[in-house]
Amino acid sequence: MKIHHIEYPDIPETAGREYSVAAGFFDGIHRGHQEVIGHAMEVAREKGLLPAVMTFDPHPSAVLGNRKEVTYITPYKQKMQLLEEMGTDTVFVIRFTKDFASMSPEQFIECYIRKLGVRHITCGFDFSFGRFGKGKPDDLEKLSGGDYGVSVIGRVTDQEEKISSTRIRSMLSEGDVSGAAQLLGRPLTTDGTVIEGDKRGRLIGFPTANVDPVPGSCLPAPGVYAATFKTEGTIYGGVLNAGYRPTFKDPSDTFLSVEVHLLDFDGDLYGKDVQVRWIRRIREERKFSGIEELKAQIGRDKEEARRILAAHPDS
Repeated sequence: MKIHHIEYPDIPETAGREYSVAAGFFDGIHRGHQEVIGHAMEVAREKGLLPAVMTFDPHPSAVLGNRKEVTYITPYKQKMQLLEEMGTDTVFVIRFTKDFASMSPEQFIECYIRKLGVRHITCGFDFSFGRFGKGKPDDLEKLSGGDYGVSVIGRVTDQEEKISSTRIRSMLSEGDVSGAAQLLGRPLTTDGTVIEGDKRGRLIGFPTANVDPVPGSCLPAPGVYAATFKTEGTIYGGVLNAGYRPTFKDPSDTFLSVEVHLLDFDGDLYGKDVQVRWIRRIREERKFSGIEELKAQIGRDKEEARRILAAHPDS
């Protein structure tokens, strides 16, 4: 898969290549996004074009909003991996800057559709482009001059409610990772690296792998989860604790830790790249009166995790 990083006003030469493009930010690559991307690929097959995706980086709110930190359901590397798995030939990653945001809809079409060799563009019904998001899907067709085709994918719903990144984020904020998985079409996945922790879990008989998520990862609410843990091609079941470890930690410490106790593993994972899949929440995080009460609860959490994971063998 070819990835073109583009920053206005520099537009790359595409050497006569012609594309069917799916356009959008696509955070999460959820089922609604999959409809848009899948349609662009179908058009590519029908018209003999190359299947491509046009996306943007960073999120517009990081440039135009007041948010100090922006998190992503699918951080950049994971998004690229998913697009490649879907069969995308080319990804145009457009750098979202204030200069880019100030373009008129006409300038956007001239630079990012005509000059890039786009012969068909597919987008969602709520796609917008140009200054203040003034350009709408209808404008893509009005301004085409017959140079390219346009397909607009309508609202994709689940339980009669629109599938959206905002809805998924809301579910994650409540710890509903199984509900989020229904909208994503797969479990939420967090990439990271195993780092050295305080080894407290090992001392109480439940060693954990402390995962440092890639920057910008959108994490679920604190709590205990059944999860899978993939490293070096092998997948293990586990009990994941996301939170602040209130039984041991200073209440003023706001660092959110992600620790996974692997159910059937004994070894050293420090420094290894890992992929965690959040399957289902078991319970909220809470403070225990002592070590023995905590150990008893972890034992119950392990059994519940085994039951949940046995019911999700493909996760």
